[in-house]
Amino acid sequence: MKTLFDLYYTDAEDTARTLDIYLPESKPETIFLYMHGGGLDHGNKRHAAEIISKYLTDRGIAYVSIEYRMYPDAKYPDFINDAAEAVKYIITKKDEYFGGCDKLYVGGSSAGGYLSMMLCFDERYLKGVGLDNSCIAGYFHDAGQPTAHFRTLAERGIDSRRLIVDETSPMYHVGTAESYPPMRFIVSDNDMKGRYEQTMLMLSVLSHFGYDSYDHIVMNGTHCAYVRRIDESGDSVLGQMVYSFIESVKNGTIGK
Repeated sequence: MKTLFDLYYTDAEDTARTLDIYLPESKPETIFLYMHGGGLDHGNKRHAAEIISKYLTDRGIAYVSIEYRMYPDAKYPDFINDAAEAVKYIITKKDEYFGGCDKLYVGGSSAGGYLSMMLCFDERYLKGVGLDNSCIAGYFHDAGQPTAHFRTLAERGIDSRRLIVDETSPMYHVGTAESYPPMRFIVSDNDMKGRYEQTMLMLSVLSHFGYDSYDHIVMNGTHCAYVRRIDESGDSVLGQMVYSFIESVKNGTIGK
């Protein structure tokens, strides 16, 4: 595995907007861009990176993990704009770093899952950097909040326990596009309060609009406990879910 650390993905040399690239020994067949969790106010791009990247690079997949601006220094929607800029950077650098590979998957866990959903469902962010969903092979939404994120509610002086569906929430935008890239949703049966139920509602809304290119996995345990987990064979549990999703997209079996 080859690594490139702390690359600035915007013109600003801002350490809050950097990414790490983990490359397989040969030309990657696929790129997976990952956004860490942490409630939009903590966390970092190295969280579980060693575990996940090894599993994916061993299977020919380049792993990219990003930093993005967070509270208290950031405000909504800085972190979503950063996610879009990171996607643009990877696409722009596909020849330089990835041997021309253009199969890009985007995902994240918890707060990162909220970001991946906002990129997927609210077209304004990718359009803001001159892109759209046609450049994304698939989305991996892991335990993200599909309603207005509790931290963005707090920023607005609203009780963070409220369940609000407005333009700051992924769910609000479902139904505004003819189609979406294939998706996988992950949630735990003992997740954060309301997260399982909200995820099931998100799936119901997608179904109501007739979208079918997605699947979901319900994990046993607490919120994102599997992100750093290694199974009895020493393999990354999250990495396996990402890999199986990518294989399902390639085989055309998502939602079947």
